[in-house]
Amino acid sequence: MKSTVETETRLRPKPARTLSIVVALVASSLLLACQATTEYDLIIRGGTVYDGNGGPPVQVDVAVSDDVIAAIGDLSSERAAVEVDAAGMAVAPGFVNMLSWATTSLLVDPRSPSDVMQGVTLEVMGEGMSMGPLTEPMKQQMQDQQSELDIEISWTTLGEYLEHLEQRGVATNVASFVGATTVRIHEIGYEDRPPTPEELDRMRELVREAMREGAMGVGSALIYPPAFYASTEELVEISKAAAEFDGMYISHLRSEGARLLESIDELIHIAREAGIKAEIYHLKAAGQSNWSKLSEAIAKIEGARSEGLEITTDMYTYIAGSTGLTATMPPWVQEGGFDAGLERLRDPRTRARIEEAMVTPTDEWENMFLSVGTPDNILLVGFRKEELRQYTGKSLADVAEERGTRPEATAIDLILEDETRVETVYFMMTEENVRRQIQLPWMSFGSDAASLAPQGVFLDSSPHPRAYGNFARLLGRYVRDEGLIPLEEAIRKLTSLPVDNLGIQRRGRLVEGHFADIVVFDPETIQDHATFENPHQFATGVLHVWVNGGQVLQDGELTGATPGRVVRGPGWTGWNRDGAAAGG
Repeated sequence: MKSTVETETRLRPKPARTLSIVVALVASSLLLACQATTEYDLIIRGGTVYDGNGGPPVQVDVAVSDDVIAAIGDLSSERAAVEVDAAGMAVAPGFVNMLSWATTSLLVDPRSPSDVMQGVTLEVMGEGMSMGPLTEPMKQQMQDQQSELDIEISWTTLGEYLEHLEQRGVATNVASFVGATTVRIHEIGYEDRPPTPEELDRMRELVREAMREGAMGVGSALIYPPAFYASTEELVEISKAAAEFDGMYISHLRSEGARLLESIDELIHIAREAGIKAEIYHLKAAGQSNWSKLSEAIAKIEGARSEGLEITTDMYTYIAGSTGLTATMPPWVQEGGFDAGLERLRDPRTRARIEEAMVTPTDEWENMFLSVGTPDNILLVGFRKEELRQYTGKSLADVAEERGTRPEATAIDLILEDETRVETVYFMMTEENVRRQIQLPWMSFGSDAASLAPQGVFLDSSPHPRAYGNFARLLGRYVRDEGLIPLEEAIRKLTSLPVDNLGIQRRGRLVEGHFADIVVFDPETIQDHATFENPHQFATGVLHVWVNGGQVLQDGELTGATPGRVVRGPGWTGWNRDGAAAGG
């Protein structure tokens, strides 16, 4: 028989084993506790939150799970895998670029650098020309007319292009209108004539197909051929097709100068007849003789809004616009296409007619040569050929003097030598009007530019500084420094206003359940730095940017992440029952 002492010794746990069990239990409890409180992927703590609705901000935390905003409030007892201290910073929905020309730049640099550095999370494209639908000749022409960018055109429809961006990877979300010009070229080419009934039917069906693919509506740019050849009724008819899907008609007006008021009347007529909401691209009164027309332009828009029409506008925050040097010439020059225009420029008799038209006042077409007042206000910024890049950043007047030729002749010579439209900046607005427009409650903002980086192929041209500074300039110069509008109102104009106009769901506001497009910036330091003399300079003051919960900017540095998605319009056939969509 064993002794009592031996038995007790065998049954009592050894001290070392007891300690290990206790440690294991404590560790297990701590792990479970951590698991219980780590509910989110991200918490942005202590920032001044502007929800996008235009009301006063509140100091709360914002939590993100996966790609959506999961909670907003006091989350001091909660934990996340990543936590960001935003004390003293503004936290807002990601900004919307209502007029982006990042159509090809995103294929070169999918980080969307100059826009992301300003807090942009959605690029909206399609001013007149869209990246689909395309015919094989249109694809070849796009390929041939590329300047410094070399892009393979591997898609046909607009939806395929947008999906191509997403599949390749892109930092920002992307959306697009279907171009009225694109649809016209698809069926009519570059001829100055109305469509036949059969062609118009096909144009309407192309619009419907694009709307089913997720287009936001129809976009036109009516100062440029062949869009200039389209009648008002043609635009009404294709807009009716977009209206079937609750889309928008958005337009670079037929005139922003001599016939500005008549052109606004045309847009309002299209909206009324087609039963469609409408927006004016980059509202402006161009040319000193037209600056006083802004008051009447505003009155026309507000009158239409009081009638019940949904008319809105967007703008960029500069007194200069940018387009091709070809805009100094009458639209008939390019009937038949750009190559046909080159042949006309080469013909001595036709060239003489063109030069005379360039210096003759008229209200029959938008004469950019005269509207700027002097060739000193025409800045040359983009050439395809290396030997002409010596003129980048010089005025047309300077180049004309250097060459010993008249400015109108110099413009034609440069186009012929470069065999492109030659990218150009035109100084034609007034600061007073820019400030007044910023304060309009129905005004949103678009860069009217690509999204660039101060490196590589982008340095081959000297872009308009709006590519790097449009949104930061609004928040820094006009909101903080000049106090034109409160910060919460500026953020509304950059977020919920354009999203609501476009009919986009679950974006544009910091609301639980919305997609996590978020920007954190310092209202005291946000600033544009790009100038006309030195445009390749990033804005500063934006610290962090998330797109669908993926961080694309961290501590002011691009991360290289590409969480962007296609954002589709209300006509997309993929909407599910709760109004959400894959990609938004």
